[in-house]
Amino acid sequence: MNHEILIPLSVFVAITIATWVALTAVSSRPQRAEDRLRRLIEGTSTREATESTTVRRQEAFQAKVTEAARRLGQTVRPSDEAEVGKVRLKLLNAGYRQENAVTIFFGLKSLGLLFGLAVSVPTAMMNSGLSQSSLTTVVAASAIGFYLPDFAIGQQKKKRGESIFLSLPDALDLMVVCVEAGLGLDAAMRRVTGELAHSAPVLCEEFAIANFQLQMGRARKDVLRDLGTRTGVDDVRALAAVIIQAERFGTSIGSALRVQSDAMRLRRRQLAEEKAAKTAVKIMIPLILFIFPGVFVVLVGPAGIQMYEMMLKK
Repeated sequence: MNHEILIPLSVFVAITIATWVALTAVSSRPQRAEDRLRRLIEGTSTREATESTTVRRQEAFQAKVTEAARRLGQTVRPSDEAEVGKVRLKLLNAGYRQENAVTIFFGLKSLGLLFGLAVSVPTAMMNSGLSQSSLTTVVAASAIGFYLPDFAIGQQKKKRGESIFLSLPDALDLMVVCVEAGLGLDAAMRRVTGELAHSAPVLCEEFAIANFQLQMGRARKDVLRDLGTRTGVDDVRALAAVIIQAERFGTSIGSALRVQSDAMRLRRRQLAEEKAAKTAVKIMIPLILFIFPGVFVVLVGPAGIQMYEMMLKK
């Protein structure tokens, strides 16, 4: 046999035998399943204990911050009940229904103001001393800390309203099926709350509150009006008005719900089409800033290098 063939073949056989011996040695080691299972369980329990400790620390810290904000908010809470009512409505639309939510909100605004002052005053004094620029920095930081809770509540309200708007047509479809199957409006709302608890938790939470108020004996029209006010969504207010009107004039609630569901689904489709139409415009900025430079370098770079070399030769 030729040596050119014998040497590679010998190397291949040697590597194969060494690999087989190593795998046999590894696989033949005694494995204690009980020890491995015990280590796995102990690791899981340790990890769960660590996570629970972290959660308890976070909850304790949040409780301390909330208590401090509540005490501070009691001193800065406005005395005008109309303004307090507007703030309470905003917090309700964002999903905060606690009794002392308004006090905690004003306390957080005060804490943000104090935090902005505590951070900006030493920094401004060390950088530029007592000057107009340092005063502007302090005022800007204080304003950001003071109005940051308003911005957070506004974003939470917007997110919650969008979630209710997107899930309302599906809930109305299920409610129409329940009403046409012979259930009453209250039973249909309870059915929707149970069926869509995972896919539409925000809307089901509001429906659950409305069902609880109905069970406590409140009038249905008052409950529906409160539902529209509490959510802050125009479609829910329109739905409450349609149901109240249908009950007042004795028309079919199922037909009214079906018409309202079709209208809301049409609005949801139009909103999706509007967002799709805006995509081409919104994508231009990242396209120009991040994609075009790379494409320009790839396409024009070689030609530029050749032109530079030719100019050097001349």
